[in-house]
Amino acid sequence: MYGKVNPTWADVRRRVIHRLVLWNIDLTLVDVVKVTRAAYAETFAKMTGRPLVQLPQMAGRTEPEIFFDALALNGVNLRNGAESEQLLAPFGAELATSLAARRDLLTTQGQSLPGAAESMAAVAALPDVVQSVLTGSSRPNATLKLRAFGLDRYVDLTVGGFAGSDAYPKGALLRVTRQRAEEKYKVTFAERATVYIGDSPRDVEAAKIGGARSLAVASGRASTAELRDAGADAVLADLTDPAALTNFISAA
Repeated sequence: MYGKVNPTWADVRRRVIHRLVLWNIDLTLVDVVKVTRAAYAETFAKMTGRPLVQLPQMAGRTEPEIFFDALALNGVNLRNGAESEQLLAPFGAELATSLAARRDLLTTQGQSLPGAAESMAAVAALPDVVQSVLTGSSRPNATLKLRAFGLDRYVDLTVGGFAGSDAYPKGALLRVTRQRAEEKYKVTFAERATVYIGDSPRDVEAAKIGGARSLAVASGRASTAELRDAGADAVLADLTDPAALTNFISAA
């Protein structure tokens, strides 16, 4: 079922679906930071006429947040806030073009993180789960990253949350994403039955705001202690134990 982009209502009726699992992508499932930074630097210089000397903190951030921080850190003084807002959409489109031009580098200079494919496959095998994404990337960039490593087969991207494309912070976007899934699958996903899997304290915070349980994975910049201190409901060192992941998802 989860290899299909648009499962039919008949498919849904054959399963008793009542859990929603959302994945962060960068540094949770894949590490393509080197390629992303190169695409970002190229796009920044092209759109602003200034070199990207200092890249903002990216962990747990959305593409719009990174963009506005990059303007400030690199001394790009626009006349007003409206001008920077107007630049955001063309910047995002150009970034998608630049990253797509580097698609072959995603697998040679990046990697699928250990256990990512096996864990997504294990979740997809659960009889009552819809699996999608909640990411700071735009829809084109998120799709490109997942597809490069064959991970797109496990998720229904039609109900995903893409903070680089949607005008919501991650916490609010989680609620929007759940609503999309509920409308498509004609079921209600309770907050306890919604799980967000990410790697940063900001992902944990988004789960709290969006009304979901958080499973934090110490595969990014944050340690297990930092993720626990942030209030994660559970913390894993990595994704190499799919059983621990599926047990947490099925516990509620």
